[in-house]
Amino acid sequence: MITYQITSTAIGVIIAAIILILVRRDHLHGPYATWWISSAVLVALLGFFPRLFDLLAVKLGVSYAPILAVLLGLGLLLVKILTMDLERSRQERLIRRLAQRLAILEAQAPLATTAAPATPESPPADPTQ
Repeated sequence: MITYQITSTAIGVIIAAIILILVRRDHLHGPYATWWISSAVLVALLGFFPRLFDLLAVKLGVSYAPILAVLLGLGLLLVKILTMDLERSRQERLIRRLAQRLAILEAQAPLATTAAPATPESPPADPTQ
């Protein structure tokens, strides 16, 4: 086997193992782990079968196959950044709504304590008895 094949395969396997360890320790959650595991599998596959990448470049009309790897990598990074921004926007919207609900509840809390009927107090004890 050629050295770059071994290196590429080893990188893919190591990344997959690290991702599995992170998932097992609950440092990385499902959707993110799926993304990274699929990336690691792709790197390992291209390490095992580098000619597959050359065939893909020919089918796509790319004359210099290594540039296809760069373009695909940049494309995947852009997709990953877009999904991260979408998730961040969703979380910010959720946090804003939660803060608004909390503000409403805090604004209603003083009204609830003043509107509640006063608890009847026991009459003062008569000292003469």
